[in-house]
Amino acid sequence: MTGSVLFDPLLPWPLIAALGVALAAGIALALWRGLSGWPLRALAGLAILAALSGPVYQVENREPLSDIVLLLEDRSASQQLADRAATTSQAAEDLAAHLTARPNTEVRRIPIPDGADNSGTQAMTALAEALAEEPRGRIAGAILLSDGRIHDTDRAPDLPAPLHLLHTGRETDWDRRLTITNAPAFAILGEEVTMTLTVTDDGAAPEGVTTVPLDISIDGEEPRRFNVPLGRDIDLPLTLPHGGRNVLQFTTPEAPGELTDRNNTALVQINGVRDRLSVLLVSGEPHAGGRTWRNLLKSDSSVDLVHFTILRPPAKQDGVPVRELSLIAFPTRELFLEKIDDFDLIIFDRYKRRGILPSLYLDNVRAYVEQGGAVLFAAGPDFASADSLYRTPIQSIVPARPTARVIEQRYRPAVTDLGQRHPVTAGLEREFDGEWGRWMRQIDVEQTSGDMVMTGQDDRPLLVLDRVGEGRVALLASDHAWLWNRGYEGGGPQLELLRRLAHWMMKEPELEEEALWAEATGQKMRIIRRSLSDTVGPVIITTPSGDTVERDLDEVSPGRFETLFDGPEIGLYRLENGDQTAVIGLGPAAPVEFEHTIASATPLHPMLERTGGGAMALEDGLPRIRDVRAGRPASGRGWIGLTPRNAFETLSVTQTPLLPVWAVLALIAALTVGGWLREGRR
Repeated sequence: MTGSVLFDPLLPWPLIAALGVALAAGIALALWRGLSGWPLRALAGLAILAALSGPVYQVENREPLSDIVLLLEDRSASQQLADRAATTSQAAEDLAAHLTARPNTEVRRIPIPDGADNSGTQAMTALAEALAEEPRGRIAGAILLSDGRIHDTDRAPDLPAPLHLLHTGRETDWDRRLTITNAPAFAILGEEVTMTLTVTDDGAAPEGVTTVPLDISIDGEEPRRFNVPLGRDIDLPLTLPHGGRNVLQFTTPEAPGELTDRNNTALVQINGVRDRLSVLLVSGEPHAGGRTWRNLLKSDSSVDLVHFTILRPPAKQDGVPVRELSLIAFPTRELFLEKIDDFDLIIFDRYKRRGILPSLYLDNVRAYVEQGGAVLFAAGPDFASADSLYRTPIQSIVPARPTARVIEQRYRPAVTDLGQRHPVTAGLEREFDGEWGRWMRQIDVEQTSGDMVMTGQDDRPLLVLDRVGEGRVALLASDHAWLWNRGYEGGGPQLELLRRLAHWMMKEPELEEEALWAEATGQKMRIIRRSLSDTVGPVIITTPSGDTVERDLDEVSPGRFETLFDGPEIGLYRLENGDQTAVIGLGPAAPVEFEHTIASATPLHPMLERTGGGAMALEDGLPRIRDVRAGRPASGRGWIGLTPRNAFETLSVTQTPLLPVWAVLALIAALTVGGWLREGRR
C-alpha cells in the first residue's frame, strides 16, 4: 500500500487564488490600521482557503507487475545456412531459461519467418506487432537472434527499452555471389543487349582467386563456360536467338567451403520482339479491297510496307508518252532477286501473270517460302483464270487448286471446327457483336494441303493455311473481305482476322497453333498448351533439382489446355508435352534472402545506438544479463542489459478528508470569534 496527500478543490484554482489575493489585501489593511486581531483573522482566512482546496489522504492498494522481455527468433531462409538454425534454436532455449529464472520477468518468444513475395526478413515488423500487443510500460528489452540481414529497417518501432542483436555468423564464413544489373524485360531481335554481371566473394574468402568459371545457358540448353574476373563489373553483350520469351541462366559453380550456392545462379527472362516487320504488298489492279490491306498494314507502326499496284503492264499500248506518266518502274529484279530475303511477308493481292514477273522470279518466291519466308494469296477472279499464279512455279506451295469457277452468290463466312482451335480464327465470334455480314464472291478451290479454317458457299474452302518447308503460306479465296470493313449487313471482324493472319504468317509466337508455354505468378505457374488436336497427353515437369512430375491438362476452350502447378523450389523448370518443350524460371532472379549471406549488424546499427543496445556473436557464447537504469548504456564486454520497469496494477483507491467538515467549521469560527474578542477588549 502507498499513501499520499491530494487536493480536490471545491472551486476552480484561479478563483481560490483570487480569494487568496483578497485575503492578503485584507491582512495588509489590518496591519495598516493597527488592528490587534489580525493574526487570528489571517489564520481563519487561511483555514477557509485550505478547506476550499479540498485536501484528502489517498491510499492505493497496488500489485506489482512483471517485466516483459521480447525474444525474437529469425527463422528466414538465410538462417537455414550452415548450423545457424541449430545455433539459434539452442540459444533461444538457453536465453528463455535464464530470463524466466530472473525474478519478476516474463519472456515472449516471437518467430520471424520469411516475408511474403520475396520481401526478406521482416524483423522490425514482427517487433512492432509484438509491442502493439503488450503494455509499453512493462517492456524491459528485446533480444534478436538473427544473422542481422533484415529488410524492413524503415519500419523500426519506437522501443522503450534496449534492443540487442545476438548474431549467428562466424568469423570464418564466406560466400560467393553472382548478381546481374540492368537486365531488360524486352530486347529487339538481331540487336545486341548488354547486361552487367558481377561475381563477388564476401567474408573470409580464400585469397589469391582472380578468376572464376561462369556457365551461360539459353532456354535450358547445354551451357557454355567462360572464365570471368572476380569482383569486377562485366559487360556481357547478348543477341537473342528467337522471338518470345528467352530464359537465360547464369551460374558460377559452388566453391568448397562457401556458405551456399543459392546465390550462384541468376535467371533472366527477356522477351524478344521484332524491331520492324517488312511487308511487300503487290496488287494486280486497283480494287476496293486493296485499300483494306494497305490501311491494315499502315496502321501498325511496327510494319514497314512496300506497296506496288500494277496500273500499266508492259504489253499495254495506250499511246501515253512514258515521260508523262507520274509512276515509277516496278523494280522487279531488286525486289524478287536481290532483296527478297529482307521481307518478312509477301502479299499477292489479286495478282495474275501479266508479263512483269518472269518464271525465274516466281520460282525464287517459292524458294523464299521454303527457306522460311511467308506468302499470302488474296485471290480474286484472276486466280481462277488461265493467267492464275497457280499456273506458275508457285503452284507447289499453294495449298488449294482453283477449279476455274467463280461463285457470284451471297454467303456468310464461317469458322470450321478446326478453325475454332486455330489461333488465327479461334474466338473470332467473340471479337464481333452480332451476326457477320455476307460476302458476294468466292473463288472455288479444292484443298490439297494445309488446314482449312474458314468456309464459304456450300462449305467450300475460304481460308486455307499451310506450312511449306520452313515458311508459311495462306490462301484467302475471296476479294470481298472489305465488305466487313464497310459495315455491309452489319460488317464483321475483318481487321482482327487480317491482323491475326498477317502476324501468324510472320511467325509471331502468340499465334502458333502448336505451342507450350507457362505463365508464372510467384512460385505458381499456369501451364498452357495450344494444339489443333482434340486431346493432348500429360505435361512432364522437370524441377531445378532434376525431379519429374506429370500433370494432366484440362481443355478450357477449343484448342487450349491448361493446368496449375506450384513450384517447390526457385529455379529453372523444363516442360515437355509431345514434341513441344518450354522452360520457365520461378521465383526471383536473386532472392533477397541470399543477396547478402554474411552475418552483419550494420542494418541494425541505428536502432541499436538509439536504444543503447549492442551486438554480439553467438559463437562467443551467451552474454550475461544485467539490470540497468533507463537512459544508461545497456551493453558491454560479455554482457547485455535490461531496464526494470517497476510496473504495477492498482487494485483499489481510498480517499479520506484530512479534517471533518465540522472540525473545519469550528476552527474557522473559533479563530474569527477570537480575533473579534481581542479587538473588542482593546
